[in-house]
Amino acid sequence: MTEYTSVADVKKESGETQLRNVDLNLLTVFDAVMQMQNVTRAAELLGMSQPAVSNAVSRLKVMFNDELFVRFGRGIQPTARAKQLFGPVRQALQLVHNELPGAGFEPGSSERTFNLAISSPLDIRLTDKIIEQVKLHSENIDVNIQSYMNSHIENNLKYQETDFAVSYNRFDKPDYSHHLLFNDQLSLVAARNHPRIQYTVTEKQIFTEQHAVVSLDLIDSFSSPYYENNELLRAIVYQGTNLVSVLNIVSKTELVAIAPKWLIQLYSHVLPIQEVQLPWDKVSRPAFLIWHEACTRDKGHQWMKALLTQFTHHM
Repeated sequence: MTEYTSVADVKKESGETQLRNVDLNLLTVFDAVMQMQNVTRAAELLGMSQPAVSNAVSRLKVMFNDELFVRFGRGIQPTARAKQLFGPVRQALQLVHNELPGAGFEPGSSERTFNLAISSPLDIRLTDKIIEQVKLHSENIDVNIQSYMNSHIENNLKYQETDFAVSYNRFDKPDYSHHLLFNDQLSLVAARNHPRIQYTVTEKQIFTEQHAVVSLDLIDSFSSPYYENNELLRAIVYQGTNLVSVLNIVSKTELVAIAPKWLIQLYSHVLPIQEVQLPWDKVSRPAFLIWHEACTRDKGHQWMKALLTQFTHHM
């Protein structure tokens, strides 16, 4: 009786044969070169010679049928294909690493760098404390913090280019997780010598005053939930890049703004502003720690998550 081999079986066998011919050590080289954007520094990171890394990069180009890296200044720049590969390769390497015997994370000896994206103005409240807490546990671990969100934040988290995001807006999407860090109490802020407002304000008055806000066009704008799609939108006369700029303008004009209570109190020592209680029932804003579930089994990621949640618990 003749056995017939289907097209699917042929393709499967071909794929398995191709995978067996791949030197998976090349993926480690690819990951290092992507991180360092420099062959010499990648060689130092891997403990290899520069010619060996250059040879590996040449083999990677053949493997993926793409240049992958092009010269840029004194270093190299990844192609679009390399950027596309980086996330999946990192996830695969991390998965293998986590399953190795003895795999773990020792903060005292680790030289890892954690990348965080923190929404404004949460960066003002948290950045110094995060740096302080990390240094209490390790002199060699570094944190790289950017104080803004961009349109690529979801992909950055997915592909582990960013380890955590801290934001007032949680990601209610599959494969993303979040943890409530704390609730920020909110107040209205006005100039200390405002002619119509002195530490109290009515809801009607809030709608008749002119407002300063963080630009509603910005990703993760602090102000957008209070002004978009309601009557207050017409009251906006100034849009700034961040809440510190907003407070500065408020201190010099008759404009008012909604801001976290702690931020108003912090800058009331250097700006002539006053904190005014809002006449609403809901005057708090939750802040979330956000990450992609691909990182869940990463021991270092677990350590950093515990550190961030513990010291913010009583804020």
